[in-house]
Amino acid sequence: MIKKIFIATFLVVSLSANNYTYLLDEYKKDTELEAKIVLKIARDILKTNPVHLYIPNMKPLDSKVYSSEVRLVNTCEKANFVFVKYSKSFQCEKNKKLFVLTNNYRQLLSNHSFIGAFFWSKSRPNIVLVKSRLTQKAIILPKEYERYIEDLK
Repeated sequence: MIKKIFIATFLVVSLSANNYTYLLDEYKKDTELEAKIVLKIARDILKTNPVHLYIPNMKPLDSKVYSSEVRLVNTCEKANFVFVKYSKSFQCEKNKKLFVLTNNYRQLLSNHSFIGAFFWSKSRPNIVLVKSRLTQKAIILPKEYERYIEDLK
């Protein structure tokens, strides 16, 4: 009798578990969209140079999604583009050839190492690029970025 109850319970639980698997796919889709946007920005900044991306404290899903599109590196020294996604701080030497993007708007305002930010707000992707920092690094972007460039101090 206990075996039958256990089997019945197992079947009910396993059938209802399928109702929630879409949540896992949803996160992957968000990460895929994020990767496409971040990598488009990186490619438009680096022009003809290949992107060597460094994401401090990268999660396995990020590695899987980003590595299918671009070469991931494990240190700032090997990178030409950094996306600070999980860290409040990152340890990279000041390098004029290193372009750094964050996913935290407050971090963008407080740390002048970042040229811009890509972040989610109200389930929508947002891009902010700082005009003075782009100019300082001699970055010229296509016209499609004009609406994302802001005059921040």
